Amino acid sequence: MQKKLAVAILNWNGRNWLEKFLPGVVQFSRNADIYVIDNLSTDDSIDFLQKNFPTVRIIKNDKNYGFAGGYNEGLQSIKNEYYCLLNSDVEVTENWIEPALELLEKNPAASAVQPKILSYHNRNSFEFAGAAGGLIDNLGYPYCRGRVFDDLEEDKGQYNDETEIFWASGCCLFIRSKDFWEQNGFDARFFAHQEEIDLCWRLINSGKKIYYTGKSSVYHVGGGTLNKQSAQKTYLNIRNNLSMMLKNLPFPQLIWLIFFRLCLDSVAGIYFGLKHGFPHLWAVVRAHFGFYAQLPGTWKLRQKNQKQQFYQSKWLIFKHFLGGR
Repeated sequence: MQKKLAVAILNWNGRNWLEKFLPGVVQFSRNADIYVIDNLSTDDSIDFLQKNFPTVRIIKNDKNYGFAGGYNEGLQSIKNEYYCLLNSDVEVTENWIEPALELLEKNPAASAVQPKILSYHNRNSFEFAGAAGGLIDNLGYPYCRGRVFDDLEEDKGQYNDETEIFWASGCCLFIRSKDFWEQNGFDARFFAHQEEIDLCWRLINSGKKIYYTGKSSVYHVGGGTLNKQSAQKTYLNIRNNLSMMLKNLPFPQLIWLIFFRLCLDSVAGIYFGLKHGFPHLWAVVRAHFGFYAQLPGTWKLRQKNQKQQFYQSKWLIFKHFLGGR
């Protein structure tokens, strides 16, 4: 009998992560169907799953579609009312599912929910990818409650609440399947990074709400696919962030903000180059050209949004780097 929730884990050559963390998912997810969506792995992930986890259902993609496209392809075969998109490098805890599902059940306007995301390696600290719920500043830079840029807070119970947020982390994302498909899923052109922020922004533009619950916690390793210092990560984050703004910002803010961000990114590119080497400077240049190359397609997707609105927050970059937090 099909259950309300499907936990969907995207995998690409992640046999070691599956061996480490999938037993906990199976143990603490008895009220969910569990799927592994495999992006044509070349390791022994499939054999390992078939031998050791007979109750876990395997969906095989015909190539590596990345995070965004991989989920879009695999989720087409999953018909549950709710999805939980879960990274393979996440350790779940007892009762990690129930608070998120209860929030979705009692609040019809809620499209997506994320739990508290803590660091696997430093278990008293919030983790970079989501922390206590995502927000966005007036220049389009994503940040989190519990994490601003690279500064992470300790978990002292300050975010044990349930509250509306701007974006929920794709590291552990509970979402109504109906709402996911009404937005045509993730933007597969993103490949990876910030696709969940773009999806949440589109959901908000359509009148839906995104929530965080501190009643549920998971522990995230982070960097399982792309290391934090990867130049490719820099490229994807900058390109995708610009495309996301073009798709979702109201027109009056769009013109000046895109121009201003292109200037800021140029300064950031010089900084990255000095700090991390030429590949990171070149990644910023490539990201801008990638943004321009996708511009016609992005503009068409913008026109499909029911409306565009901007989340009024704070001037985070100036406050953080120039004036302190």
